Amino acid sequence: MKTLLVTGGAGFIGSNFVRMALSEHAGRRVVVLDGLTYAGNLENLEGLQELYPERYRFVRADVTDAQALASLFAEEAVEEVVHFAAESHVDRSILGPMAFVKTNVMGTATLLEAARQAWGDGRGRYLQVSTDEVYGALGDAGAFTEETPLDPSSPYSASKAGADHLVLAYHRTYGMHTLITRCCNNYGPYQFPEKLIPFMIARMVSGDTLPVYGRGENVRDWIHVDDHNRGVFLALEKSGPGQVYNLGARCELRNIDLVRALIREVAAQTGRDPVELERRLAFVQDRPGHDWRYAIDPSKAVRELGFRPRVAFEEGLGSTVAWYLAHEGWWRRIVSGEYLEYVRKQYGA
Repeated sequence: MKTLLVTGGAGFIGSNFVRMALSEHAGRRVVVLDGLTYAGNLENLEGLQELYPERYRFVRADVTDAQALASLFAEEAVEEVVHFAAESHVDRSILGPMAFVKTNVMGTATLLEAARQAWGDGRGRYLQVSTDEVYGALGDAGAFTEETPLDPSSPYSASKAGADHLVLAYHRTYGMHTLITRCCNNYGPYQFPEKLIPFMIARMVSGDTLPVYGRGENVRDWIHVDDHNRGVFLALEKSGPGQVYNLGARCELRNIDLVRALIREVAAQTGRDPVELERRLAFVQDRPGHDWRYAIDPSKAVRELGFRPRVAFEEGLGSTVAWYLAHEGWWRRIVSGEYLEYVRKQYGA
């Protein structure tokens, strides 16, 4: 049985990945490492210890803690690493960039070095989960490919680009089996409510205004978290060393169109008046360095890995809204304290 280390496994994408790994990949023991900072939530992993007592372990540690990582690699004989752990919100990186440099750059370097020391004989696979934001912004046409030069715009995307360079350097310098996946915007259950979709759902339910940057014209490419994670598994199992794969579902939407689709879906599922929800839209000052458009070309992953997204956007959005409505207690426990202070600072709301 292989031992798979998942960093950031109590976060949104990571926790969904862990659940998929345990339920669909019986030949793996899954060790989750998470520092449980503001976006890491043990409730996202609830029930897994009871369901998989021999195949699941949770370790609370920071990804920058070299001693903790070395001990973990020794204890568990880790053979695979999927590195989700990251500070990931662009707005927060603008307010406080150093936390992003520490976690995303130094954390990646520390994890790579721990893996290199443990895998001195060349065994092991390391997969870095990255973002399309490392490529910068697109105009009105075209899509990012794996050959698109990195041109990050925010402290967040710059820190992820720096981490990506380290991952590829460890392959070229030390011969490690490292690879990178870069994905577009994810949505689905367990997403921290600072992100656009759960943020808007929570505010619609709570009767709050719906703040949208600028005029909402910026375009983003969307993929359901399960489709993203299926692509990560394909890359982990099939990719050669030193490869980069873009993962996307070819689903581009203007931010304002996404918010209006959410208004329609929330209204349909709750009986609220969509006209009243629309009146709550509030266009606010755009954030600095706001990239105009992202779009992913997943052709390489389709061709080499057999990657095929399965979740249509309308279906995925409907099931996502239903999940947040059914788990109101989950997000209400989060939307308090530090998070509310962040919202006030960011939006003046």
